[in-house]
Amino acid sequence: MIQITILLVMVLAAIAVGVALRRRDGKLRANETEPSTESARTELLAAVGVDSSGPAVLHFSADWCGPCAAVRKVVAGVTEDLAGSPRPPLDIEIDIDAEPALAKELNVLSLPTTFVFDIEGRERFRISGVPKSADLRTALAPLTVG
Repeated sequence: MIQITILLVMVLAAIAVGVALRRRDGKLRANETEPSTESARTELLAAVGVDSSGPAVLHFSADWCGPCAAVRKVVAGVTEDLAGSPRPPLDIEIDIDAEPALAKELNVLSLPTTFVFDIEGRERFRISGVPKSADLRTALAPLTVG
């Protein structure tokens, strides 16, 4: 009889916890962190080299990320192809473990993630996974003309 009572108490406790968690599910909650400002984003990007010197391809990677090596090759190939243009693109690789604040600011949720920024520092394209070189070249080409 004691075993049945213990089992019943455990089942009721589990149901109570489940109901409490379900009540919070899908509810809007106040943001616990301070909202990001545009100047903070600009400062973080400038610190890693995204500035008005030209368009930039910024790609997040990590030592433990296998597909990131493929992204390095694609981005390096495309930036080399466009190196002779009036505004050659910058190739900026960021280690996500070294720059977690920037990754959070740009909402990087998976690796590899690649961004294309124009000369004014505005995000123009975002690519999750390994980009195709033709797609990356098509995105960058209009930004590299004078």
